[in-house]
Amino acid sequence: MPDMLVKLYDMPKIDLEERMAKQGVSIKRAMALDKCKIMDFVSTYFNDVCTGWVSECERAIFNDPPSCYIAVIDSQVVGFACYDASAPGFFGPTGVSPAVQGKGIGKALLGRCLESMKEKGYAYAIIGYVTDAVEFYENAVNAVVIEGSTPDKSVYSNLIDGA
Repeated sequence: MPDMLVKLYDMPKIDLEERMAKQGVSIKRAMALDKCKIMDFVSTYFNDVCTGWVSECERAIFNDPPSCYIAVIDSQVVGFACYDASAPGFFGPTGVSPAVQGKGIGKALLGRCLESMKEKGYAYAIIGYVTDAVEFYENAVNAVVIEGSTPDKSVYSNLIDGA
């Protein structure tokens, strides 16, 4: 489970928001008032993946400005993506409801977060603790695996129960 690196200054443009709108999907910056709905979504769909995602997502919502984006269909959260949650300069966590996976929502959320990181002044973004999505990130944003970046040699090694 390596970390990956994205050169934000050399990242391909991901502009899927118009396509998302045609599918009835809104990509928007999270607001504190929606925290409970977003936390319910994350804990319902991703608690078995990682119980820490709820905490990271909550942290991102309360950053200033919020560093969490959500995908919404018919007033329902169907996806989320965060940055500056685990550590400054890190992208993630991120997830999309299984019912709407494969429609470009995850890629649109990724693109919006990375664009925000670039606007904030970051030259690079780290995608932390990548499990089964290495190829996705390589293809989507030219991310590269950071050699030797195992969870026990990363920001995650400081967790109470280790990485």
